[in-house]
Amino acid sequence: MSFLLPKLTSKREVDQAIKSVAEKVLVLRFGRDNDAVCLQLDDILAKTAHDLSRMAAIYLVDVNKVPVYTQYFDISYIPSTVFFFNGQHMKVDYGSPDHTKFVGSFKTKQDFIDLIEVIYRGAMRGKLIVRSPIDPNNIPKYDLLYQGI
Repeated sequence: MSFLLPKLTSKREVDQAIKSVAEKVLVLRFGRDNDAVCLQLDDILAKTAHDLSRMAAIYLVDVNKVPVYTQYFDISYIPSTVFFFNGQHMKVDYGSPDHTKFVGSFKTKQDFIDLIEVIYRGAMRGKLIVRSPIDPNNIPKYDLLYQGI
């Protein structure tokens, strides 16, 4: 299903998307097109893209083609999903130490829809961090890797 979503293949394209998507949540999925978990996430993103088109713009970013952002967002696990609103990085409290990105795939389409709605409403009120509406049991657990410390 990843062929249904637009891809950003360079730093310039990612920069342009961050700057140009206005009054919508920008969803950047960092991963690889041939990874099984990425394909599962892409399926959810593709199926919800039309329903969320008034609130969100969804793009796929290959971690190998845009290493600058892969390093900047410390993407060590894929897929990782990063959210922006009007050029501002939106953080989400998932109950884990990392609020900058969602790691892994969403369990259901409804989890993703609920998250986008919460980010959108919070961003419209000027918030830069929102609390995740996703059931903590549906959030993948992982260990943070701090490299070079």
